[in-house]
Amino acid sequence: MFQNLGEILILLLRTLAELRNAPRQARKILDQLFEMGNASLMMAGILSFFIGGILALQVAPQMTAHGITGIVGEIIGLAMCKELAPVMMAILIIGRIGSAITAEIGSMKVYHEIDALQTMNINPVSYLVMPRIVAICIALPMLVLFSMLVGWMGGLAVSVLNQSAAVTVEGYLSSLKSGVDSGEIFEGIFKSIVFAMAVGIISCHQGLVTRGGPRGIGRSVTKSVVNSIAAVLILDYILTRLILFF
Repeated sequence: MFQNLGEILILLLRTLAELRNAPRQARKILDQLFEMGNASLMMAGILSFFIGGILALQVAPQMTAHGITGIVGEIIGLAMCKELAPVMMAILIIGRIGSAITAEIGSMKVYHEIDALQTMNINPVSYLVMPRIVAICIALPMLVLFSMLVGWMGGLAVSVLNQSAAVTVEGYLSSLKSGVDSGEIFEGIFKSIVFAMAVGIISCHQGLVTRGGPRGIGRSVTKSVVNSIAAVLILDYILTRLILFF
């Protein structure tokens, strides 16, 4: 475990050092960004709408029973901003993008394509890792913003249509506006950037250390997904504690 952590940290530092070459890799970054967004946007919308709807189903009747329907929008808005949108979108990215990154780089490693790049004096970190890290650090915050908006709309639709909850459109939107400000939105965006960096670097590292042919690629993908989910949840706790402290 400590060896893996050290290798991941070294790879992260090497990737940060290669950011100076990002303008020259702009085409690859845009290609990766388009692929990530195209693969995740529809599923992100579906998940976010139903997450907001589930929150409304759970919260709105309870608030109505206690005569405090005026905070339903605020509760759903804060939950989406602070936790659900960043964490759920990170897990979605892990399953759809992180696993693909590991499989792609792992295949290149197993079939000696990375060795060929080094033979041609092409830095694999600059050519393979850095564009993917930059793209995922742009894609995930954008997906989180999209998820927040769709989740709020899902909560609105279910709250208003649920006959057991006396919530109006005006009351929901007023509560959402008064309870959620730019600070809460920025908190979710900040978390998503950290999650994206962790997911990207873990996925790339696991691909680069792949051994053993097709079976080794499968093992690397499994390790990448499991380690990335664990990292996201651990980082979420740490970041939440730091944000509450400050």
